[in-house]
Amino acid sequence: MTPAARPEKFPKQLMHDSRRERSAFARLTLTIFSALVAVAGCAKHNVTMHQPANTPASQPSGAPPASAPAPQPGQPGASRPSGPPPASERQPAIPGEYVEEGVASWYGVPFNGRRTSNGETYDMHEFTAAHRTLPFNCVVRVTNLTNGKHTEVRINDRGPFVANRVIDLSLSAAQAIEMVGTGTANVRLEILSGPNPNVGFFAVQIGAFKVRENAERLKAQMEETYPPVTIATYDSPNGTFYRVRVGRLPSEAAAQNLADKLHDAEQMTTFVVRLDD
Repeated sequence: MTPAARPEKFPKQLMHDSRRERSAFARLTLTIFSALVAVAGCAKHNVTMHQPANTPASQPSGAPPASAPAPQPGQPGASRPSGPPPASERQPAIPGEYVEEGVASWYGVPFNGRRTSNGETYDMHEFTAAHRTLPFNCVVRVTNLTNGKHTEVRINDRGPFVANRVIDLSLSAAQAIEMVGTGTANVRLEILSGPNPNVGFFAVQIGAFKVRENAERLKAQMEETYPPVTIATYDSPNGTFYRVRVGRLPSEAAAQNLADKLHDAEQMTTFVVRLDD
């Protein structure tokens, strides 16, 4: 073996120092790695536990107040859930499918316990509403444009027959969007699921009378120029009303054109309505 091939010899002290340095470096590396893991774990925990900064402070309410809890599906005697329909039973909202803005009102006593237009018994603690043209069983999101709160209702009644109003909410629905005290609110309506609102027939309501003879007189007068004209009977808490309706149009837009014509030519207060028969 040549001298160049011989292994180098190091002093024992130098070898011990080198081992101590390697051991210290390994401990330092392990300490730094552990610290990085701990920081990463804390950061992940913070993200999952905190809501985004732009989350609204006021969340929409979709349930009646604690003083009037609603029966839950499956409980004895609960034939229909009194809250908004479960998400699993709804189709996703289709943007632009149906959007309407206007004034909402609400109704409770003395209508509570009476029959609705689709034959159900009105329960002001359920999340339902009356609308003049949307099909029965449509599920609609109602947003209070003043405070941003919204809820969901199922259409089971007809109305309101008051100028400039688009929907009549049940008491629970009105409570959910905080409009009970004011009585009315500017709202936006969006269909979430249900029958196609564009399918069906529509008419124009031109009067409602408590005396049937008056309704018959108006019917005879109008059907000479605007046939067909029909009379629909409505049993209200204030007695029976006879509603006179003109036309049977295949679209809401066509009915609205007729309503505008009757308003301009005959100076009548008109409401476009869906024909449910």
